[in-house]
Amino acid sequence: MKVFYALALTTLTFLAALPARAEVNIQSVTSPGGITAWLVEEHSIPFVALEIRFRGGASLDPADKRGVTNLMTGLLEEGAADMDARAFSRAQEELATSFDFDLSRDSLSVSARFLTENRAASVALLRAALQEPRFDDAAIERVRGQVLSVIQSDLKDPNDIAADAFAKMAYGDHPYAFATNGTAESVAALTRDDLLAAHRAVLARDRIYVGAVGDITAQELGALLDELLGDLPTTGAPMPPRAEVSIPPGVTVVDFATPQSVALFGQPGIAQSDPDFFAALILNQILGGGSFESRLMNEVREKRGLTYGVYSYLMTRDLANVYMGQVSSANDRIAQAIAVIRDEWAKAEAEGVTEQELRDAKTYITGAYPLRFDGNGPIANILVGMQMLGLPIDYIATRNDKVEAVTMADIKRVAQELLEPENLHFVVVGQPEGLETTAGN
Repeated sequence: MKVFYALALTTLTFLAALPARAEVNIQSVTSPGGITAWLVEEHSIPFVALEIRFRGGASLDPADKRGVTNLMTGLLEEGAADMDARAFSRAQEELATSFDFDLSRDSLSVSARFLTENRAASVALLRAALQEPRFDDAAIERVRGQVLSVIQSDLKDPNDIAADAFAKMAYGDHPYAFATNGTAESVAALTRDDLLAAHRAVLARDRIYVGAVGDITAQELGALLDELLGDLPTTGAPMPPRAEVSIPPGVTVVDFATPQSVALFGQPGIAQSDPDFFAALILNQILGGGSFESRLMNEVREKRGLTYGVYSYLMTRDLANVYMGQVSSANDRIAQAIAVIRDEWAKAEAEGVTEQELRDAKTYITGAYPLRFDGNGPIANILVGMQMLGLPIDYIATRNDKVEAVTMADIKRVAQELLEPENLHFVVVGQPEGLETTAGN
């Protein structure tokens, strides 16, 4: 109960401190052993949030062992050192600490939350999970069963079916084309030795990024980093190459018995490191950024009633960038929804946006930014994300200025360079009327 109380108080503290803009004092800390982290000291609450990320994630799966990194990640808190799964869980409860292990295509993330009074014991427990996982047979089979259940469920979910089909089309044989969970066949065949190899491949010092926020000094954090991470392998598995994104124009229809079709659409995107990224961000907010004020919501939902929701987003990954969107509609109306989306894409490319749309988008984007900093945990997560993207340590203070600096001319130029209405590809899962897979897929 104490940890939840601390979390609530910390959230309120940061919300009160960030009424209009994000002002976060970040220090770069290097441990005696050479591990770098970014730190925000906040001593008003005896609580620390620690975010650790290992670059690589599920993209490091060997081609014949898809899903191995996911299964390994799911086992990190299923027993460590001399503790089985139950004893490890009990130790967390007694310390009022929490660990969360998560996997994406680009990284394995470790989120830790602990009270100052229990810092040493909490770090020792997390160290055991990271460096001495047990991978007991019983735990492996239990977690494997959970993963297989998710895989079976995804095979019946039109959203997952669409995402899988789009990824295979866009990324070919690159690791991004394969689900992080793997397949039923690949997961069933994984052995304990495979899990140990995946552990060595991903949890290595040459790919660590750390953010820490809370009641800890730079000197204390340096010692903690060496204790927690210093004995990990120096290097892990080689990173995959960049993906060659191939998105041909047209439509792919995946037959699925459902009264409503799901459509996932996309085209090549833009990197966050690109000088034009903020212009693209504003453009997307206006075109389909998820608010009820976007053009897609207005044209597809409000004017024509073709869907409950339609949105677009810039998907920036380590090894590929894609501009994506999604819409759902009744089988007899999805073709019309797709036609309207194509028209709006073309209109934005040809005409750009209005002055009012630009002002409103800037107001929303800059106003929403400070709300992300609503507690130690979210801030620690942001610090890690900044490091992985190669952003400067003062990025938080300057980010909104970059948004405000975007001009109408920038938006028009980027719209003409980025938007490719003739090359949009729609993957439609359902039984859509008036649509069929087009040639060239």
